[in-house]
Amino acid sequence: MTVLESPLQTAATALDGGRRQTARPRRGLVLGLACAAQAMVGLDIAIVNVAVPSIQRDLGISQSSVQWIVVAYGLLLGGFLLVGGRMTDLLGRRRILIAGLGLFTAASLLAGMAQHGGVLITARGFQGLGGALIAPAALSLLAVTFGEGHERNRALGLFGAVGAAAGTVGVVAGGLIAAGPGWRWAFFINVPAGVLLIALAITCLAADGARPRGGRLNVAGAGTVTGGLLTGVYALHHASTHGWFSVSTLAWFIAAGVLMAAFVRMERRSSTPLVPAGALRNRMLAAANLTALLAFGAFFSFIFLGSLLMQQELGYSPAQTGLAWLATTTTEFVTASVAGRLAAVVGVRRLLVAGLMLIAAGMVWLTQVPADADYLTDLLPAFLLAGLGLGLCGPSLQIGALSGVSASESGIASGLIETMREIGPAAGVAAVSTVLVAGSGLAGFHAAFAAIGVLAGLGATIAAIGFRRAG
Repeated sequence: MTVLESPLQTAATALDGGRRQTARPRRGLVLGLACAAQAMVGLDIAIVNVAVPSIQRDLGISQSSVQWIVVAYGLLLGGFLLVGGRMTDLLGRRRILIAGLGLFTAASLLAGMAQHGGVLITARGFQGLGGALIAPAALSLLAVTFGEGHERNRALGLFGAVGAAAGTVGVVAGGLIAAGPGWRWAFFINVPAGVLLIALAITCLAADGARPRGGRLNVAGAGTVTGGLLTGVYALHHASTHGWFSVSTLAWFIAAGVLMAAFVRMERRSSTPLVPAGALRNRMLAAANLTALLAFGAFFSFIFLGSLLMQQELGYSPAQTGLAWLATTTTEFVTASVAGRLAAVVGVRRLLVAGLMLIAAGMVWLTQVPADADYLTDLLPAFLLAGLGLGLCGPSLQIGALSGVSASESGIASGLIETMREIGPAAGVAAVSTVLVAGSGLAGFHAAFAAIGVLAGLGATIAAIGFRRAG
């Protein structure tokens, strides 16, 4: 995938003897476009969280339905990422990116204009569906634009920095927007950004080539795995409110298991599997996905739990809570920006183990937070450790997931790692919520932070075992 050359670049190519060279401005534009698209998807995972009380009050949404403002987005995003990745490989990265941006932008406008809770929740679902097309297309663009090695690592470092920081920036922005112009602007802000990105993608990315010969979307497999993922993610949310061992929760998990088992059986028999066998045999990709499930589950559970701690136990306002996360966001962004370069020196394996252990250390620190906690001495050290840890992990996971993956399978590899990025938080938050509810007051928070530390430690163990020592 390349971007269109300007007349000046075309002339330079001709003067160079007709050799086609990769110009840095073109690659920089692809990187900027991919990072901006990923940031828009990541921001909307968190930006609405702080504004939920205002939305509930203004639209009269019942207590039993308010969670769907958040859940609808994550459910559709996590459920359709794998299909979005495969569509990227089959239909073209440019087409899928533009389609995803268009759907996301239109849904954001609808959400901002919503006068009824049902309309808003529906719009949030369509936002998630658009994000499921954007995320794998953006990551796949980088995989084919930058050659494997130092250049790709640097690009993925910046991409990972933006993606990792987007969640915590969303918390900050959500608090400021809720306290300022109002919650509708959490959605309206996506409209001009989306229109600009669509215009850039149309004018600056070269048209996709012909569809691969014999390539077609395995509709039965796509429908089955999407149904399985949607059911599984819903089961996790259901468990957090109805209990892990209730009849209804177990029924949802069984249904998800049946659908995923049917998907595996279909894949074995299909001549056009949704997930090519080569991708499944890639050890680095498998290790990256398992580690990502736990790493992102631990980190976003930390954001969820930390926000509750500050507002419910320590008396922080929504705006103060948002600003408190700037320490994590800044540390995360700076660290991830250099992690891609570090990966070539010390290896993906060491960075992942170190990053996850830093997150675990931050959680151990928070198990001692007192009722009269001071931000600088009791919260800030843990916030910095967690930001440093995810900053090391984010780009490393993407580098590992795309190592040794062919251009024709970069979309599905991107879809797999992004799926883990979404399912991990859903699973983590559900598990942590159960621990939190089982306790009481500050003691419940201490136990929940300890549970997050266990998730991070397990992720470090899998990374140490699953990745090659040289990786």
